[in-house]
Amino acid sequence: MDRHQQTTRDIAIMAFFAALTAICSQIQIPLPYVPINLALFAVHLCGILLGSRRAVIAETVYLLLGLIGLPVFTALTGGPGVLLGKTGGYLIGYLLCAFVDGQVAGRNIPLWRMALQMLVGTTACYLFGTLWFIFLTKMSLMLSLSYCVIPFIPGDLIKIGLAALLAGRLAPHLRRYRFI
Repeated sequence: MDRHQQTTRDIAIMAFFAALTAICSQIQIPLPYVPINLALFAVHLCGILLGSRRAVIAETVYLLLGLIGLPVFTALTGGPGVLLGKTGGYLIGYLLCAFVDGQVAGRNIPLWRMALQMLVGTTACYLFGTLWFIFLTKMSLMLSLSYCVIPFIPGDLIKIGLAALLAGRLAPHLRRYRFI
């Protein structure tokens, strides 16, 4: 395969994951401060399957689409007000999550190890997003955690498990067609 074909495949797969994140962002349960959605599931798949560099590029594209106003964030929102608002730290945290998850991409590791890496990636997203939320809202750490982290832990653990299972099943097929 020549370099041009590889570049085209990279662009296509990164665009696919940016779009998948946008779609998964719309599947949501609204909550008062931070809605529950499936975006982190897409970010995990992106990181584990593409590796850090391509996953961060894909999630950057997603964030840039939202920044310019396309309705790719939860509840079909977009624009700088959303990205720089009180939940924007979690959106930016997707970059950290994708980078951390991507550290194990391409390795033949057991599913539990893949899930553990995703847990570390989720923690990085939570940390950045919660610090951002505290900075903008001036709420205490405990109150911020009760709004922005604790309600999400069970769902994020399920997302991690499902993403690990799906990534384990998809990786051989994507390798066969040289997408990863």
